[in-house]
Amino acid sequence: MEIIKVNLSTDWSDSEIINKALTVLQRNGAIVYPTDTVYGLGVNALRESAVERLFRMKKRPLTKPVPVIIHNLAMAKKLALVDRRTERVLAAIWPGPVTVILKKRETIPGFLTAGKETIGLRIADCQLTKALAAKLEGPITATSANFSGQPPLSSASQVAEIFDKAYPRPDLILDAGQLPNNQPSSILDLTGQQPKILRVGPASKENLLKLLKT
Repeated sequence: MEIIKVNLSTDWSDSEIINKALTVLQRNGAIVYPTDTVYGLGVNALRESAVERLFRMKKRPLTKPVPVIIHNLAMAKKLALVDRRTERVLAAIWPGPVTVILKKRETIPGFLTAGKETIGLRIADCQLTKALAAKLEGPITATSANFSGQPPLSSASQVAEIFDKAYPRPDLILDAGQLPNNQPSSILDLTGQQPKILRVGPASKENLLKLLKT
């Protein structure tokens, strides 16, 4: 389990660290990476063997779908059904600490969504995570870097400690130190006629309701 110190203020457009993380993802490996909320556990979301390994790593029930980090709205449209109204909402709330539940496209494999017809997507307000997704040209799992049922972690040293003697475990940790936010993303369900706030996180209910009116 390799640990690399990172500075989130770095220009990530052309980075050896991003290239190293990309190589891990392309080889079905797992990385721990900082976001604008907590540390995420990332694998190539469209590789079944990588996602299966992630479930074992987190001790996560196979009935729980895995949300993903994406790069832009164009990628969202490739993964989910996005009409004009939904696109306006997404443009208002992203990038930011909000995971949006949408109806998935038929091409998205069931192993990622636990057989459900929906998928959770997010564009994080973090240049590093956007650079990772852009370089991979696909979604990266965005579940928190912890064991299922345990609190999410905002410290890379805590993540390294809990996975130190675990198997399987992440191949690479991008260590940005202590993140300022210690809450997982808010979750907004846009699959019905009326939006539903399923989890309140850094984006408050009041702020979400204001954005939904835009």
